[in-house]
Formats: sequence, C-alpha cells, structure tokens
Amino acid sequence: MPAPELESFAARWEEFVRLERLVNHWRWRPDWSVGRSFYTWSLTFDDATAVLLHDLVARLQDGPVGVGSLEPIPHRWLHLTMQGLGFTDEVSDDDVDAIPRAATKRLATVPAFDLSLGLIEADDEATGLLVRPWSAVSAVRDNIQVDVVDVVDVWDEVPERPEFYPHVSIAYSNADFPIGRIREQVALLRDLDSVAIPITTVQLIRLNRDNQMYEWEVVADVPLGSR
Repeated sequence: MPAPELESFAARWEEFVRLERLVNHWRWRPDWSVGRSFYTWSLTFDDATAVLLHDLVARLQDGPVGVGSLEPIPHRWLHLTMQGLGFTDEVSDDDVDAIPRAATKRLATVPAFDLSLGLIEADDEATGLLVRPWSAVSAVRDNIQVDVVDVVDVWDEVPERPEFYPHVSIAYSNADFPIGRIREQVALLRDLDSVAIPITTVQLIRLNRDNQMYEWEVVADVPLGSR
C-alpha cells in the first residue's frame, strides 16, 4: 500500500486536474488586516543546510513554475508551517516566553531528521513540493501541541484545526487566472527528483503578510535532539 504521503499526492493531483482557475492566495482572510502579525511554529529554510533546496527551487522558478499568476517565493521565505499560536495582539508576552522554554526541554527528546522535498504538487492557490516523511514532522508538531496546553494554563486546547497537511510552497497565485497552461507546465515536473534537507531546529516566528509575501522574524529557535 502506498505511504500516506503518496496517497495524498495522487489525490491532490486528481483535484488539481479538475480545476479551471487559480484563485488569489493573497485575498484577505477573516481576522487578518494590514499591520497585524501572527505567531506560528514553522520549519524555515534560509541557512546553508538548505542549499540543495534553494538550488532545486531556483531551477523550478527559472523554468515553468513562474507562469501565469504564479509568483515565486524568495528563498529566504520558504517555510513549512506546523502550528499557529495566535495573533500577536492576542497572545501575551509571558506565553510567548514560556512556550519556547518548555518546548526546548520537550523537543530535546525528538530526534533530528532528514526531510525529503520533491515531487511537485499544486492546488488552486499554490505550487509546492511534496514533504516526506510526515511522521517526523508530526512528531515535532505533536510535542509542540502538548507543550502549549501544559505550559499555558488558560489555554484549554491548541488553536487551529487538528488536520495537518505538511507542505512547502514555492509559488503562490496572486490573481484569479485560467489554469490551463499552468497545469501543463506543472505536469511536466511530476517526476521531479527529491532533495534531502537536515532538520535540526524548529522556529517560533512572528509572521506578517502585508506585502503579499509571508515575511517573519524568528522569536525562538529551538533545537531538536540528536539523531
């Protein structure tokens, strides 16, 4: 039986081929507004250990990915979102200090791992890379979730929906746009070779999207355990 990642990959492609148009990823969502930022745990890929990913993304962005309404993501803003905490005006400074401190102890028991990024996939808002193994990323996320509830007494549950789909986007759609040519170009990349990136830390970031780009500052950089 195929791994869950490959089952999802196949199902998402079937959904993608039925699409007629891309939509604007940068439309304003509920609660978001200019100047408002959000705390979220993510894996980021802006250091030297991610050079293979940067090379891969550069090849894709110089080729067929940057067509139509697809706007490439600069390498420094590549990321894998794991767990949101909340808007910065709704999360106390005490909580923002306490959660990473506790996470440092808990995540020291979660081994560092290699993340495979490759096989290209898409939906109506973005084009990205298949992430494997989900289990390793989920282990990090699960420990963060336990940490949040244990440390922050006033939080009965972790925010955001329980469903989790690990992904790394490399381009977002910036307009409502016919999908035909884009789908043809993405189809040419279905057998893309993957690259392996070492994951040794996880970041709590302060995220902003005012400039039609996810931009952030790192609030805490928490190491994982030894392999």
